[in-house]
Amino acid sequence: MAFINPRNKEVQVKIVYYGPGRGGKTTNLEHINSKFKERIRSEMVSIKTYGDRTLFFDFLPFEVGKIKGYDVRIQLYTVPGQVKYNATRRLVLKGVDGIVFVADSMTVQREKNLISLKGLQENLEAHNKNIFGVPLVLQYNKRDLKKRNIPILPFDVMEQDLNNRLKVASLGASAVTGENVLPTLKKIISATMSSLQDDLK
Repeated sequence: MAFINPRNKEVQVKIVYYGPGRGGKTTNLEHINSKFKERIRSEMVSIKTYGDRTLFFDFLPFEVGKIKGYDVRIQLYTVPGQVKYNATRRLVLKGVDGIVFVADSMTVQREKNLISLKGLQENLEAHNKNIFGVPLVLQYNKRDLKKRNIPILPFDVMEQDLNNRLKVASLGASAVTGENVLPTLKKIISATMSSLQDDLK
């Protein structure tokens, strides 16, 4: 459940970008940061874990309207992708309100996507959350690599692998070019806000 600050009349919403290592989670946040600089209240923060070249987490709060008269601040986080940082990933998921699962479209990363999604499910269960009950959007990143003749998984194969049971919104994207980065963000904000409004009734 989002953190509610009655004094400031503010709801803080936590959205986590989750997925396999080097899949594009950090690149998503960097693109969002560049597009919304004038609306972001804080610097993008990165904490590097020993031996991990990806970001530990970033956060970029910005205003997206009101829920029940309360201002909403969105905080965006990434988690380290490597399996050995599972404890950190679990910690970052604490108090999560919505999740973007960033899958790597490269054919060679197919198994890593499946392992990461299973890890997400298990880490949510550690916080007494169900993957089927948390607002979730799937982003199939690196679709642009097809133009460079790098083998990528067909969209329908990724749907079968990752979304067959979840049946959530999914988008093909390229975090490097910015394609569908903002639509992914809008979808997860919309799903999360809808869920929170239901919870606050």
